[in-house]
Amino acid sequence: MIALLGNLSRDLFAGQEPRPGGGPFPAARALRRLDVRAELHARCALEDRDALVLPVARLGTAVRYVPGESTATFRISYEGDRRSMVIEAIGDVWSPDDVPRLRDNVRWVHVAPLARSDFPAETLARIARGRRVSLDGQGLVRVPEIGELRLDASYDPAMLSHIQTLKLAEEEAEVLGDPAAIPVPEVVVTHGSRGATVYLGGVAEHVPAFGIDADPTGAGDAFSIAYVAARAAGLPPVAAARRGATVVADMLTE
Repeated sequence: MIALLGNLSRDLFAGQEPRPGGGPFPAARALRRLDVRAELHARCALEDRDALVLPVARLGTAVRYVPGESTATFRISYEGDRRSMVIEAIGDVWSPDDVPRLRDNVRWVHVAPLARSDFPAETLARIARGRRVSLDGQGLVRVPEIGELRLDASYDPAMLSHIQTLKLAEEEAEVLGDPAAIPVPEVVVTHGSRGATVYLGGVAEHVPAFGIDADPTGAGDAFSIAYVAARAAGLPPVAAARRGATVVADMLTE
């Protein structure tokens, strides 16, 4: 069994109604295509619970609401694969005491932060007790401040000591430097419609993707939950990345 923890967000696109966003929503979409038992733990302000948690629940995977006081809010636009974002509100910080009790048979957990403040090192340490943890690189490089999204490498290095897998978008990898030098057992860099690269012990292997001509919002979270499901099922990292790329292509072209 696998689990995901993350803040939900309110995503704003020009000329459209606000959409639910954050890791739990695209992960739930991807899980409809995966034969795996999973639980999602989603957090937002209480006043946004119905608007953001219910759309996740309707996708069929068990979701548990973690009470919060703030809802992350982003204004988003795309030019091809390149995303521009403005942070209008920052989500809650998860303390170790905020981590919900996970089922005893949960062996892999994907942590889906929306900013560097979401999951501090001590919280990742709590999650990692007896489990393998996958972390989205947004939790290392996204500066938690209102305004145009900024990335930098001023994260707490202690975060990495609790991570089995680090998933990076291409622009996040550019900020952090050589992925092969990051002290994490598995680093996976996604390249949008051009697939992904898996780094293991300093060796890189590229995984091609199907051509995708669709809004890629949430593709990274869908990839990550599919990757984690495959790793929990015993697939090696490169095969897990292929599974993730296939699920993303299927999801974005439905």
